[in-house]
Amino acid sequence: MIIFRLGHRIERDKRTSTHVALVGRLFGMKKFIYSGDKDESLEKSIKKVYDEWGGSVEIEYCKNSLKTLKNLKKDNVIIHLTMYGIRFEEYIEEVKKIKNMVIVVGASKVPNEVYKIADYNLAITNQPHSEISALGIFLYSIRPPENYTGKLMIIPQKNGKKVMRI
Repeated sequence: MIIFRLGHRIERDKRTSTHVALVGRLFGMKKFIYSGDKDESLEKSIKKVYDEWGGSVEIEYCKNSLKTLKNLKKDNVIIHLTMYGIRFEEYIEEVKKIKNMVIVVGASKVPNEVYKIADYNLAITNQPHSEISALGIFLYSIRPPENYTGKLMIIPQKNGKKVMRI
């Protein structure tokens, strides 16, 4: 699975884009592509999480998001998460069967061309909402979360926090 973060803005989206990648990681993201502002800090943050908590990911910056999406469409199904789309429940069983998918998560205003390139324009709800929550709900609905082994591991606690270095 590829997560495509469309239109990353350094000043506005540093934490949001990182959180999009964290949600993607939890559900088996293999590649994170982003457009907009080139952000080495974003890339380092994502790599650090994978290094400490486990898993592997390829991170790619692209200058031309539309060209990249068109190229990705040759071998993948493009799923655009948007509040303007069709409720995702109508397609969930169909989407679960897709092997190679690119999930597009917008940041700045999404160009109309993205809606045309996408094979699915799906909405968690047709109300304003967080792209992070939409991605989490969508991915949780189509696959179970991954259990990674890394350098750090959380020991579940009724109260408090416990992290163990492995």
